[in-house]
Amino acid sequence: MSSRKQNIKRTSCVPFSMYDAFTEVPYSGSQAAVVLNAADINTSKRTQIARELGLPATAFVDKIHGNMIKAQFFSTVMELQMCGHGTVCLVTHLVAQRLLSCEGNGWHNVTLKLPHGRAGVEYRRTAAGRVEVMLDVRPPSFCKPNFKLHGLMDILGIGFSEISKDLVPEVASGDFVHLCLPMRDLAAMQDLSPDFEALAKFCVSNGLETVATFCHAAVDKSCDLHVRDFCPAVGVAESAAAGTTNAALSAYFFQNDLIKSDKNGTIQLRAEQGIELGRPSQVSTRIEENNGSIKRLQVGGLASCILEGTLNIGLQEKRQ
Repeated sequence: MSSRKQNIKRTSCVPFSMYDAFTEVPYSGSQAAVVLNAADINTSKRTQIARELGLPATAFVDKIHGNMIKAQFFSTVMELQMCGHGTVCLVTHLVAQRLLSCEGNGWHNVTLKLPHGRAGVEYRRTAAGRVEVMLDVRPPSFCKPNFKLHGLMDILGIGFSEISKDLVPEVASGDFVHLCLPMRDLAAMQDLSPDFEALAKFCVSNGLETVATFCHAAVDKSCDLHVRDFCPAVGVAESAAAGTTNAALSAYFFQNDLIKSDKNGTIQLRAEQGIELGRPSQVSTRIEENNGSIKRLQVGGLASCILEGTLNIGLQEKRQ
C-alpha cells in the first residue's frame, strides 16, 4: 500500500431551519430560513445558499454574545439591510434552541448587529406559549412621487378609478423605499394583476424597492388594513407578509391622521396580508408618539417552524 498521503474531500454542514413568519398556522405567512454557526460562510457562499433555498429571506447567524446577535440577511438576489419577517423567524428559532432566554412573561431585549447598522428587538412568551417578536424600525420619511403614475397603472393591470379618492400615493424612505399606494376597496385590491417583469424595471428606474398597495378595510374585521406588497425588484414577486412594509404603512396612517393614540401615546395596528396568495398572515405594528411625531416604531408577530436539518455548505479537502 502506498504511504503517500491522499486528499480526501469531506462535507461541511451547519444547522438550519425554515419558518413561516407572521402566522400561527404552518404553511402560511412569509418564509425565511435561519442558518446557525455561519461565521465561516463568506458572502459569495451566502448568496449561493440563499438562491438555492429560494425563500424570500435567509438569515445567517454569525455569533450570539449575551444580548447581541450578529447576523446578515439575504434574498435570492441581494443582501437585505434589514428584514422584518426574517427577524421574527430568527429570534423565534434562537429561543426554541435555547440560545436566547425567554423566562417569565415580560419582554426581553436583544440587539441585532447587522453589517449596515443595529436594531433593537423585543420578544416575550405569550399566554399560549408562543414567542412574540417585535423589531424596532427606523421611522420613514415621506415625499410625493417624482414620477407619473399612468404607466404604473398599466403595469398593475388597473385603472385610476381603483385608486383611493381620499388618500394620495406617497413614497416612504426608511430601511427600504416603498411606494404607498392607497386603493379604493377590497375589490380593487383583488383586481391587481401586475406584470412583474415590467414592475421590477419600473421600481429600479424610479428608486423603489416595493409597491405597497393597501386599503382601509379588511377581510378579517379584527384587522385595520389589507395589504398587498409587490417586490420583484428585491427578488419576491409578491410578499405574503412584510414587516418593514407594514411599518411604513402604519407610519403613513399616522401622518395622515387615520389612527389615534391611546392615553399612553401608543398606537397599535394589525394588518392582514398574503390572502390572495393563499398564505394569509397578520402583522402587528406599534407606534409610540410624542407631540405629533413618531418616537418609536415597532413591527412583529409570531412564526411557525416548518422544518429543521443540516445544510451542506461545500466540500473541503482534508489531508491524511
